[in-house]
Amino acid sequence: MADINIEFARQKIGQKGFLDIPVDARLDLFREIEALKQKKNAIVLAHYYQEADIQDVADYIGDSLGLAQEAEKTQADIIVFAGVHFMAETAKILNPGKKVLLPDLKAGCSLADSAPADLFRAFKEKHPDHVVISYINCSAEIKALSDIICTSSNAEKIVESLPPEQKIIFAPDKNLGAYLVRKTGRDMVLWNGACMVHEIFSLEKITKLKIRHPKAKLIAHPECEEPILRVADFIGSTTGLLKYTQRDSSREYIVATEAGILHQMQIACPDKTFIPAPPDNHCACNDCPHMKLNTLEKLYLCMEYETPELVMDEALREAARKPILRMLDISAKAGL
Repeated sequence: MADINIEFARQKIGQKGFLDIPVDARLDLFREIEALKQKKNAIVLAHYYQEADIQDVADYIGDSLGLAQEAEKTQADIIVFAGVHFMAETAKILNPGKKVLLPDLKAGCSLADSAPADLFRAFKEKHPDHVVISYINCSAEIKALSDIICTSSNAEKIVESLPPEQKIIFAPDKNLGAYLVRKTGRDMVLWNGACMVHEIFSLEKITKLKIRHPKAKLIAHPECEEPILRVADFIGSTTGLLKYTQRDSSREYIVATEAGILHQMQIACPDKTFIPAPPDNHCACNDCPHMKLNTLEKLYLCMEYETPELVMDEALREAARKPILRMLDISAKAGL
């Protein structure tokens, strides 16, 4: 390992977004990361879409709602967020006094990028009598322009918590928004954003796959396009999909969401078969390229040298915090 100190490490991040120094191949990174957790009172929070090694070393693995709830209550001094940028932002919004680290600052989100704050502000101004519900997969700037945040786990409850006559803007995911319109009957104004992973699934290829696996159930995340959701046997958040496979009696599942969740499904149900839904391209995978920017080596380095650190303007943080707290309050009252 190169002999560098924390301050020099921060300077070395540069344009790459991560600490690019060699890691001794002889190191047991699992053991080293566990030691750093104890030494620095650090917690590793990981999304289900992270690579298997990162999931295995994490203290908590979950979807956006669970991660937000865990970030709010942690007593750790350092939060290491193995996810994407908006997730680490959420942790910082809820924990201004804690150090929040992200292994690769360029681990972004195509859905969050689909809603630039300046354009969304102008969009919102055209609908002054609408309440803004924003999916948590958005930037801190969009959160600050919102009235309530939601996740795929609680979105239906969040929408239904508002009076039937209340007009709503839903952003940034048009597919999740359209799904909620069908579920709740609410006529919402939808921002035209989408997730690159959940829009890439091929209905034709899934249909052919179901012919080869006639007993397999198709389970899908509500960020998928409507034709996929229409033929799904079950629709749910990432955690919802995982729990469904644990309680359902079927033995095979075609999973239409990011393939990282299959690791936890296989751990929970080793006797079942999980097949990633095929995308409409020449790649056999359905991985999120942003999520997969994080690696075990980057995780170790960011813990060792406490960089890259996510920092945030205090006024922005406070403005973004209010709609998140409103979400957490509604979720708690709903028992989520």
